[in-house]
Amino acid sequence: MHDLTSPKAESLGRPRPTLGALDLIAMVVGIVIGAGIFRTPALVAGLAGNETLLIATWVAGGVLSIIGALCYAELAAAFPHMGGDYHFLGRAYGQRIAFLYGWARLTVIQTGSLALLAYVCGDYLQTLVPLGPVGSSLWAAAAVLVISAINWMGIREGAAAQRWLTLAEVGGLMLLIVAGFMAEPATATSAPGGSGGGALGLMLVFVLLTYGGWSEAAYLSAEVRGDRRRIAWLMVGGLIAVTVLYVLANLAFLNALGLAGMAASDAVAAEVAGAAFGPAGAGIIAAAVAIAALTSANATAITGARTSCAIGRQYRQLSWLGRWNVQRDTPGNALIAQAAIALLLVVGGAFARDGFSLVVEYTAPVFWLFLLLTGVALFLLRRRMPDAERPFRVPLYPVTPAIFCATTAYLLWSSLAYTGWGALAGCAVLAAGAILLLFLKPHDEESLP
Repeated sequence: MHDLTSPKAESLGRPRPTLGALDLIAMVVGIVIGAGIFRTPALVAGLAGNETLLIATWVAGGVLSIIGALCYAELAAAFPHMGGDYHFLGRAYGQRIAFLYGWARLTVIQTGSLALLAYVCGDYLQTLVPLGPVGSSLWAAAAVLVISAINWMGIREGAAAQRWLTLAEVGGLMLLIVAGFMAEPATATSAPGGSGGGALGLMLVFVLLTYGGWSEAAYLSAEVRGDRRRIAWLMVGGLIAVTVLYVLANLAFLNALGLAGMAASDAVAAEVAGAAFGPAGAGIIAAAVAIAALTSANATAITGARTSCAIGRQYRQLSWLGRWNVQRDTPGNALIAQAAIALLLVVGGAFARDGFSLVVEYTAPVFWLFLLLTGVALFLLRRRMPDAERPFRVPLYPVTPAIFCATTAYLLWSSLAYTGWGALAGCAVLAAGAILLLFLKPHDEESLP
């Protein structure tokens, strides 16, 4: 893997520690609390047999996410790099596996997520300010352009936008929680779902999907000021805050609608807001979802571009991607490339919206596969590099990373079992990356930082 301190890396520019604790917490909280919390509780309630199991599953999701964050924190503190997983995988398995992961993020995972989040934002902004038949597409394209432009201006501008968006996002969710507790308590009834093993497993899949995104903080490990051990506690602190908010949100929904009411609703948050605020509730929830999607999209743009930049620093033909603007402390070229691909996906807006579930299907197996490989990489690097400086070590090793690996392996299996043919598209993308790799030449420097 390419050394950030090598002469070639210096010519491309490199990141500096410019981010504070608040910036990293805003990244974790902002990217995790997306539009999912406004929709997923209904799906989980439909599978839960009782209120206790519902709340316990949301708590379990938070605990499992914190376990994963502790594993990532050890890797990020020991090997800080803007490539995040790309860098960890390269150290553990070699640059070919790392490139396939970076390729998947550039072509599908991050750009696809950015486009879909932009569309979620656009759909809800269209209800507030209609722009005609293609209004959602226009709003989505505007979201991609604005977010990319802000982050192209510099990490300070991007981080500031993330802080304010996260504040607005959390404020909107807290307003919804208050509305749920203010409502007349619903009559206690059972949901039609069951609490069998299959139902419990599917509940966990939905819950962990709603907690997804916390691992993106690893991509900022080389840009965080101060002791690298702080990365762990900032990630864990952010996830604890998210878990508390998610549990309170579900308790509020239960109070307002009851378990059966949650399960029967297609728009839990909208019903609760409508009951509390009347006709204005629809506008409030639309604004809240749009802000949540925009917050996650901004964080996605920040971290996704850093992977692309890391790839560019590894291969000669992609050096343009690897240039880091030292004046603005941002991977400007990678942001441009990422925005261009996301805009292409937005142009095919009809497919992006109608094929939302298909996009999840072919991205999920690829995502969980590489997350599992990153968990295993923790074991490999502990064995191969026992003397490497590790400012933070995951507690209760090897039990903690073993739980993380077991969880991601189960989710990989679940995503394959539920996707069927959709998973083949993700395999096709990886295959295309493998073919491209045959024609790419790495830089001469092969040393590791």
